[in-house]
Amino acid sequence: MSKKLTIGMFGFGVVGQGLYDIIKTKNLNLEIKKFVIKNADKQRSLPAELFTTDADSILEDDEINTVVELIDDADAAFEITKKALSSGKNVVSANKKMIATHLEELTELQQQYGTSLLYEGAVCGSIPIIRNLEEYYDNELLHSISGIFNGSSNYILSKIFNEGQSYEDALQKAQELGFAETNPILDVGGYDPKYKLTIVASHAYGLFVDPDTILNLGIDKLNDHDIRFAREKNFKIKLIPFAKEISNSEVVLYVLPRFITKDSILYNVENENNGVLVKAAFADEQFFYGKGAGGHPTGSAVLSDIAALRYGYRYEYKKHLESQELKYATNYDLKLYLRYEDEDLLENVEFKSISERFYSENAKYVIGYISLQEIIAKRDIINQEGNFLAELPF
Repeated sequence: MSKKLTIGMFGFGVVGQGLYDIIKTKNLNLEIKKFVIKNADKQRSLPAELFTTDADSILEDDEINTVVELIDDADAAFEITKKALSSGKNVVSANKKMIATHLEELTELQQQYGTSLLYEGAVCGSIPIIRNLEEYYDNELLHSISGIFNGSSNYILSKIFNEGQSYEDALQKAQELGFAETNPILDVGGYDPKYKLTIVASHAYGLFVDPDTILNLGIDKLNDHDIRFAREKNFKIKLIPFAKEISNSEVVLYVLPRFITKDSILYNVENENNGVLVKAAFADEQFFYGKGAGGHPTGSAVLSDIAALRYGYRYEYKKHLESQELKYATNYDLKLYLRYEDEDLLENVEFKSISERFYSENAKYVIGYISLQEIIAKRDIINQEGNFLAELPF
């Protein structure tokens, strides 16, 4: 029999309203008692008495046994989540930066207080990848996990390659539609998919990794020369987070733009959609596809977590217990395209080998092998204006 949930919700933005829209169509054993919001003066679609700016009205209410956290501020979200778990309340969150940054501490809090933190909505919207990694793949040997984890950057790239728009025009359209923020660097710079990759790596490989140590380079330096190169080779460019076990004890993690061939299943993942590609020893290759953003898709993932809490569901983090010898590593070579402006760059960045060089009046690029360690060490000079780096197909 399901347990009744009395919910306190932080945030009533796009995802919060999307979640409420779904809940009101269902006959579920739950009640939303209170919403904590930041702006008390904003007009709401629900009665005013349901809203407050006082966090303690939820966190110190003994009748509320479940906290749903859907705010943008990662630091505030962490404090809310930490206090809720410590006071015996279960938590559902969709804040990928907060979870990625503090996952080890949050896991310890759950174990200490016997509470549950679920966060399916934090990774790839409506795609149920976390629960599958926890349950379906719990005894599987995972070779790699990659995909398209960010709908904003994928929308921009789709407009560029399918409709011939410039990067600037595609970005502006994404901002107009609400897919990208006024300052879009979290998406186009690869930070958002990096936080999601950090969470995925935890459930896939049993790793707690500081996201600040993971390489992320984005599509924000993309220009017409790179697009022309891709078209000449019949490639598209996608922003790809990648996790791969490279030995019995090491896993590499990084986020880079990648040239994708037509035979890749990711080639036709377009617009704001996401796709997760899992390659495993026994299950072979499996692909998850769906909406990666939006109030209703993400709201559906949040609701699935809420529903699971009615039956006492918790992440068991089994791979953390069984994979003590696995560690995050950077001793991995990649085949890369580097379009650059200043000749001094090639003096400062050490390629292991170069197979192709191109010079013209307007653009220069090299293709060669370089270690992940070298890219991390030199990322600041590689990522300067006038340069663009992307991985070649493998």
